[in-house]
Amino acid sequence: MALLAYLAPIIAGGATLGLLAWMLGRKVRLPLDLPNQRSLHERPVPRSGGMAIMAGIFLAFALLMIPPLVVLPTVILAAVSFFDDLRGLSAALRFGVHCVTATAFAAAALPGAPLWLLALVMLSAVWMTNLYNFMDGSDGLAGGMTLIGFGFLGAAAWAAGGTTIAMACLAVAAAAAAFLAFNFPPARIFMGDTGSIPLGFLAAAIGAIGWREALWPMWFAPLVFSPFIADASVTIVRRMLRRERLWVAHRDHYYQRLVLMGWGHRKTALAEYALMFFCGSVALWAIGQPVYWQLGAAAIVAAVYGALARAVTRAWRRSSRKSP
Repeated sequence: MALLAYLAPIIAGGATLGLLAWMLGRKVRLPLDLPNQRSLHERPVPRSGGMAIMAGIFLAFALLMIPPLVVLPTVILAAVSFFDDLRGLSAALRFGVHCVTATAFAAAALPGAPLWLLALVMLSAVWMTNLYNFMDGSDGLAGGMTLIGFGFLGAAAWAAGGTTIAMACLAVAAAAAAFLAFNFPPARIFMGDTGSIPLGFLAAAIGAIGWREALWPMWFAPLVFSPFIADASVTIVRRMLRRERLWVAHRDHYYQRLVLMGWGHRKTALAEYALMFFCGSVALWAIGQPVYWQLGAAAIVAAVYGALARAVTRAWRRSSRKSP
């Protein structure tokens, strides 16, 4: 790999930082996220910071010559999500685009693979694309989890000799770090769907490619991003059991409950960072271990999630009973 390619993370972070500073300093007219009864913020905040994140990432990907099977779906998702932030698009149209891009990626990344594997990769990409959006509801949360999650993917790829993928992951992490300079509580700008949707897709896509290239086991990326996956998945299941409309905004996620119980955005973000760092460390350690140690590590993480979920649920019930 050319020496210049090692500068990809610096370029991604620098471009994102510069664009965000220009957007906010020049008072560029951006779509506003207006507070409502289901949101956690109390004042209008610009919500297309994802444009700067993706600009930095695409510059780095161009330098690294990341193949179209990753870049093209990401560009499509970013463009559609930008129009959604700007004008608002129907849930059916957005979900249709997510499914088409995920299917195209799976077919291009794993040609000749059995149907069940293609379906698994496609569904995983669709789910990660959407759950990242679900979890982008508190200051600093999605940006910090992107920094930590892609940082661990980059570390694993580097250790396995996948230098290009490592630099791509670190470029995403660097863009997220630059975004956090403006998004850590109290946030001056949100990433919006323009950032969260393509970042979710990239988490799934790079996770699948790293597995295809034997850089890590199939379970590695899901375990790294399991704080997002566990919260979003359990919340969706709870809402399905209550027969609620899944596409309607709500405040039932565990991280939302922590904010509403008085933890606030900053303390909640730091707690989630600690959880993400724990999961990433366990996943990175378990890569080279025997299968029984890998299963043991997964069981420990599952037990931690179970204990945390019970603790938050009990605290939420006590808080609800005290509310007038």
